Amino acid sequence: MSKQLTKRQLAVIEDIFSGELGEQAVLDKHKVSKKLYNKWQSDVNFIEHFDGRIAAAYRQSTALIASYASLAAAKLIALTNTDKPEVVRRACLDIIQSDPSLRPQVPKPRTQDTKQDLGVCGLESFSITEQTAGKLLAVLAEEKTINKL
Repeated sequence: MSKQLTKRQLAVIEDIFSGELGEQAVLDKHKVSKKLYNKWQSDVNFIEHFDGRIAAAYRQSTALIASYASLAAAKLIALTNTDKPEVVRRACLDIIQSDPSLRPQVPKPRTQDTKQDLGVCGLESFSITEQTAGKLLAVLAEEKTINKL
């Protein structure tokens, strides 16, 4: 069973993670010497609590980013409908190059016949270079311009 941290240790950790003060300012506020703080940092209980706060902060950040991912994707897609070709190109590249963990997963073909029907071999390993993506986007932009005429 781990030993409880003191109220002072908890207050220092809380202020460090609040982001309002720098580390030294937090130590000064709580009248903690650098020597004592270094001693705390070698204490297993202090480290566990501190690391737990770090992990919680990353989880909160990930949750916040995930909650806005669909809005960001919608805004990128909306940018592809602008009249400014450079904005369209950049939005398309951002969409193509987005974080793979955010992309919908392409189901793997079930049989060899399915692969032949799709006209591809190994769709799951499909990738495209930035140069090829640029060429595709140029063709799409040209097609969009032609369709407007």
